[in-house]
Amino acid sequence: MIPTARPSLGQEELNAVGEVFSSGWLGLGSTTYEFEEAIKRRLGAAYVVAVNTGSSALHLAIEAFGIGAGDEVIVPSLTFAASVQAIIAAGARPVFCDVDEDTLLMDAADVERRVTPRTRGVMPVHYCGQPCDMDRLLVLAERQGFAVIEDAAHAFGSTSRGRIIGSFGHATCFSFDPIKTITCGEGGAVALADGEAAERLRRMRLLGIDKDAWRRQGQAKSWWYEVTAPGWRYHLPNFCAAIGLAQLRRLDEIIARRRAVCLAYDAAFGELASVRPLRVNYEETAPQLYIVKVPADARGRFMEFLAARGVGTGVHYLPNHRQPFFAPYAAGALPRTDRVAGEIVTLPLYTDLTDAEVGTVVETVRAFDRMVARAVCATPTRAS
Repeated sequence: MIPTARPSLGQEELNAVGEVFSSGWLGLGSTTYEFEEAIKRRLGAAYVVAVNTGSSALHLAIEAFGIGAGDEVIVPSLTFAASVQAIIAAGARPVFCDVDEDTLLMDAADVERRVTPRTRGVMPVHYCGQPCDMDRLLVLAERQGFAVIEDAAHAFGSTSRGRIIGSFGHATCFSFDPIKTITCGEGGAVALADGEAAERLRRMRLLGIDKDAWRRQGQAKSWWYEVTAPGWRYHLPNFCAAIGLAQLRRLDEIIARRRAVCLAYDAAFGELASVRPLRVNYEETAPQLYIVKVPADARGRFMEFLAARGVGTGVHYLPNHRQPFFAPYAAGALPRTDRVAGEIVTLPLYTDLTDAEVGTVVETVRAFDRMVARAVCATPTRAS
């Protein structure tokens, strides 16, 4: 079976982890700080704080901007549950908005309609790695006085009008889990422009402690610390950061390969009747997922057809306003989200996907489209 995703790991990553093991310092330490600096240079960000997951990055970013009980954060329903759980974990209320049907990105016009006096944040999700309309959202945020906290879990390496995602805006949250563009095994990071917010993040990621053990070592009374803020155990350990550093050195080749696969898919599927790619600007997108839309009444057959021929598929994502825990927060219609939810299918996309495997995916999808076309042609029509 060709899976939908797989990390691209090799000897360089293994050697990097081995060096950390040899040092004996596995937790938060010098390698984590080196990783933060490397990300900061790559993005051109003012501040970067590395954490243990992308979910933690979202939670801490919301907390760092003082968003909590009684506040609302607008978020698309079509995203991973982590986006919504982070809002709830901070004590705020998620307000679901709709998406554009061609890109599945947050609909900025719908966001504007859902702003209330309680809106303290908007969480654009850069779906599949393609950035939302950040200029429009940042102008709206300035006018209405709320924070824009980007869920850029899919978008490390993407750009928006030539600006690297994470180099501008209020807070940009990345994920480095096993199937992201680059991985730390597990990990995440927040890029920020505000130094005070970054300092709050650093303390909150380590239980509110003012100075971590790595920075205290060698000092008099190195065992002494103060808890000065609320916090969680969200720091990124050295051994995960080591994997991330090795991956970061390969980022350009990783993005180039993933783009090449997506462009090959687009070229092959552009004229099909039953399978439609999303509209994606690959000049600015570091692609994380490759999504097609299939008619809702054919999606199950499509996924079964591919599975029977050794091609894995998935669905990203199940709308959150339909989830039992999140349903009480749902308010207002989301017609486009409801429509595309039954159509979207994820196809294989990862760095080490071979040309032969890409060919297998392409031919299998085309075979399904031919089968559907024959079935349509064979269906008798009722005489008028």
